[in-house]
Amino acid sequence: MLVLDAGNALFKSAAAGSEPKEKERAELLLELMDAMGTTAMAVGERDLTLGTDFLTRSSKGRKMKLLSANLVDAAGKPLFPASMSVTVGGVKFGLVGLSPEGPVATQKGAVGKPPVPAAIAESRRLRTQEKVDVVVVLAAMPYGEAVKLSQEAGNAVDLILQSHDRRGQGMAQRNDFATLVPTGERGRELGQLALSVGGKGPFVDLSEADRAQQNLKLLDANLQQARQSMAAAKDERTRKTWEETIASFEGRRKALALQVDPGKQGVERTLRLSFIPLGGNIPDDAEVKKRVERIEPPGSASH
Repeated sequence: MLVLDAGNALFKSAAAGSEPKEKERAELLLELMDAMGTTAMAVGERDLTLGTDFLTRSSKGRKMKLLSANLVDAAGKPLFPASMSVTVGGVKFGLVGLSPEGPVATQKGAVGKPPVPAAIAESRRLRTQEKVDVVVVLAAMPYGEAVKLSQEAGNAVDLILQSHDRRGQGMAQRNDFATLVPTGERGRELGQLALSVGGKGPFVDLSEADRAQQNLKLLDANLQQARQSMAAAKDERTRKTWEETIASFEGRRKALALQVDPGKQGVERTLRLSFIPLGGNIPDDAEVKKRVERIEPPGSASH
């Protein structure tokens, strides 16, 4: 299992001073993410509330790496590593971090360079120089920019895990080669992306196959009804209309049948996205709960 975070995890707001114990809260989150075995996190807007200096100090000595391919200081020097590679289950992953474009309000001189070209350049480097099997971009930037990346990256990027807009759960969306993956909202769910990695080509979403199966059942019912209506038609004009409708249904059915079984298309790389809601049915860790309640007491506005 590869545990990742697409960023915007540490603070509730990008404005400093919005929470009484925001520093303690962020430090606890970094500690717990490290303890959970998180490999990497992108540096997002709501991770920069206390500036890049705070992040650098607080993450020192931790196994979890903070990544940003486009965040630089006043001299143009990168503030965090652009990427890293890690092998899990025999698969070599290249991980790229992205931050929002523009000046960082909480760190003088720090600025996010245009994220899309930075991500493409670093992803291509990982492909050619480090020979990774899968490139994952942790995109802590607006949804529109993540869509742009998925459309312009070509085969340099496989997966884009996006956070920034508090969009919540959703479906994986493939644009050209890369698949854009939602990551939930405010830690209320845990996203699970199951991959089958083999061969070349883009990942095929098995959830699309599930939806195609459901649509196929509906289409078959409509097709049966259309054939009955054609058989009952009294005039040639009505019969011709039903023939055209049935031909359209049958064409649609062929396309859906291919989606139902990706294996028939020779697909070797598949994914399936699901979410685990972190509600009351998930038991608390007693020690962690105590530490959380010291920062956010039960009944307080921040709890």
